[in-house]
Amino acid sequence: MKRTIFSLFLFSVMTITLMAQHNPVLLFPDGAPGESRKMKQVDDQSGNRVAGCPVLRISNVSEPTLTFYPAPAGNNTGATIILNPGGGYNILAYNLEGSEICKRFNSFGINCVLVKYRVPRREGLEKHTAPLQDLQRAIAYTRSHAGEWNIDPGRIGVMGFSAGAHLSAMASTAYGEPTYPKVDAYDDVSLRPDFCILIYPAYLSGENFSIAPELKVDANTPPTILIQTQDDKDYINSSLFYYYALKEAKVPAAMHLYPSGGHGYGLRNTGHTVNEWPHRVLSWMRDIGMIGNR
Repeated sequence: MKRTIFSLFLFSVMTITLMAQHNPVLLFPDGAPGESRKMKQVDDQSGNRVAGCPVLRISNVSEPTLTFYPAPAGNNTGATIILNPGGGYNILAYNLEGSEICKRFNSFGINCVLVKYRVPRREGLEKHTAPLQDLQRAIAYTRSHAGEWNIDPGRIGVMGFSAGAHLSAMASTAYGEPTYPKVDAYDDVSLRPDFCILIYPAYLSGENFSIAPELKVDANTPPTILIQTQDDKDYINSSLFYYYALKEAKVPAAMHLYPSGGHGYGLRNTGHTVNEWPHRVLSWMRDIGMIGNR
């Protein structure tokens, strides 16, 4: 009887802990930098569907958060991916390119952190200015909680989709200095991601096979993988030009270029070969030593 009561108590504690880990954490408890008013968040699922399912589009975010999705305890590799949904820096495709991705990679033993960064674009600022502050703070917060969350502080990477991929590339090339005022001791750790995963990235290309001027690729840019389709006509050059910049800087890089699939598919089954991309990412993570062989 006592053993049964203790087991139930232990189960309750574990359940409460797991639920707490899925609760959003305010990245800036005293208010995000430059935010003068609180916006009323808008959640919309009435737009176009992907693979027959609705997309949760979130806008009017003035209080950025992160949500920790831990891998199952018995299958935890220790690696962590910080997720950045896309949406043109105006909305966040929060389930398609966020929570669904976290749950799938959790099943592979990879911890995930979902960032709800500020949208839409702030007047008078570069499109990525406020979101980069949010992502850098999320990296610092995650790395500072490595012991508590049972993750490896040396195996924390970023993943982004479309505009979120541009944001992830920014975090991978502008990690030398924080872009926000120090909040607390969590900000004393390195902001450099250990790896970078870019899924149908947007806004990375410049003129004449160059990359966008805000991206400063060098030999210390983290190992990067790009997933791209040839028929993503508006953004294919983002992947091609960025891969070339990585190659020229001698950064370990991989690119999987598929014939079809378009843009904005997440990991849903849209009937294209590109839907296999999570397995290509897993193989690459093994190649660069972020997860072990299984």
